Amino acid sequence: MLIREQVALAPFTTLGVGGPARYFVETHGEAEVIEAVEFTRSRQLPLFVLGGGSNLVVADKGFAGLVLKVAISGSSSFTPPHENVIFTSGAGVNWDTLVAQTVDANCAGLECLSGIPGTVGGIPVQNVGAYGQEVSQTIREVRVLDLQTLEVRTFSNAECGFAYRASIFNTTQRDRYIILQVSFALRRNGKPNVRYADLQKFFASRTGNPTLAEVRAAVREIRHRKAMLIVPGDEDARSAGSFFKNPIMPQSFFEELLARLESRGLQLPGYPANEGFRKVPAAWLVEHAGFTKGYSKGAAGISRRHALAIVNRGGASAADIIALKDEIQAGVLNEFGIELQPEPVLVGF
Repeated sequence: MLIREQVALAPFTTLGVGGPARYFVETHGEAEVIEAVEFTRSRQLPLFVLGGGSNLVVADKGFAGLVLKVAISGSSSFTPPHENVIFTSGAGVNWDTLVAQTVDANCAGLECLSGIPGTVGGIPVQNVGAYGQEVSQTIREVRVLDLQTLEVRTFSNAECGFAYRASIFNTTQRDRYIILQVSFALRRNGKPNVRYADLQKFFASRTGNPTLAEVRAAVREIRHRKAMLIVPGDEDARSAGSFFKNPIMPQSFFEELLARLESRGLQLPGYPANEGFRKVPAAWLVEHAGFTKGYSKGAAGISRRHALAIVNRGGASAADIIALKDEIQAGVLNEFGIELQPEPVLVGF
């Protein structure tokens, strides 16, 4: 195991900002992960676990401890009798590569999550979802290293505590576990999910049901149009993905806000969430607070194609990104009384 010093972190992130790690190590097996953790403890260093860097903002001063990049590879599948196909993948595997493998095997359940950047290990943490699917619908087990005991253990789906953009890994047990491996239960020869409005619109002019491969291609095309697909040379794709979570509010607050905005000629969109709650698109709030697509604040800006993507137009610092985040949050709070919550992980601030 090679531990390096003063390694720039910006190149390991899709946003492309941030200072150096005091120490940096890339681990390819469970034993190396444990060894890296023991290194931090012997020197009383803080630890940050890095995946694909797609949902991350690193401070300009960097990180004063050890950045552990989990690069555990390998994927496999098997079909238990009378059950779904089980795909098991190392935490360091590229997420979209795994999705492509499942679609090629004609197994349904992940096709709408195509094109999402990052690695398999980061996917369960936020219960990643898009276009009508969430990974919690298919995750079977998550294999982890417990940082309290340095023991490897396995969580069932129910034990992960999945909720909207949440799990125990980023809420009640945040920073306790390092994800090593994830397994998914998928439906062989299953029908693709085309319930989401964007997908229905995409396939509106065709007859017959689309295949899994066609839905995967459609999702990637839609994400590309919204600059949510990582494309080299596209500055609108140099982002951390959606920067704000869609707020979930009590039905009573939603109705009060709805009435207030209708008096101004605005129609607030809302969707059912948990019982007694509504979910409101953060993108609508951002744009109607005056932050239109293409808005710029120096080298930081909002994507020209997606109101939730804060982008690095070239040479932006982490401070520039955070300043724009703060401005947007203040504007939405002032206009609607809603405090947007950031979706990326903020490191070193």
